Amino acid sequence: MPHRIALLVTGASGMQLPRHLLKVLALRDEVERVHLVVSAGASQVLRHELGEKRTGAADLVAACDLTPEETARVTVHRDSELDASIASGSHRLDGTVVLPCSSGTLGALATGSARTLVHRAGAVALKERWPLVLGFRETPLTVVHLENLRRLAYAGAVILPPLPAFYIGGESFDRFLDHYCLRILDRLGIDEAGEDGLRWGE
Repeated sequence: MPHRIALLVTGASGMQLPRHLLKVLALRDEVERVHLVVSAGASQVLRHELGEKRTGAADLVAACDLTPEETARVTVHRDSELDASIASGSHRLDGTVVLPCSSGTLGALATGSARTLVHRAGAVALKERWPLVLGFRETPLTVVHLENLRRLAYAGAVILPPLPAFYIGGESFDRFLDHYCLRILDRLGIDEAGEDGLRWGE
């Protein structure tokens, strides 16, 4: 069954995370469409972490080194594009991922703010009861963070911070990225076999 996924990138550190996930999704034949939104804050972080020339969604796609066929599976939306298809629950998705999820985006989702497409698409996932995965990137956590996380977990979101799974072993950072993306795919209902011990007991 084809999957349609929204990937919402916000202004927290860790831009290798959405780049890796975007490539994983675009490579999957069962993923029909990836709707990509990069916030203004994320564009600034992209410039610092992936190179001065990489400042937006199109640059993030280019950084994945996809084939033309794989690139065609990705639809880019501006964060100001509040009339985009993914702003409506009538445009069915199979899951939404906010990665990395900044504390500002966390607060907006927890309070129902919808001033941007990232906020609106996240709110749509909650109200439609679609999987909403939040890769929250902040430490240490304040009481405000914890309360917002609690509210969103209670509303049905999956809180999946990018924490290393030390049991998989190895020293490669790509190995950590592979394992984290595997966990996200599990939440999206996309089958993915673990390789080289990425799943415990296999």
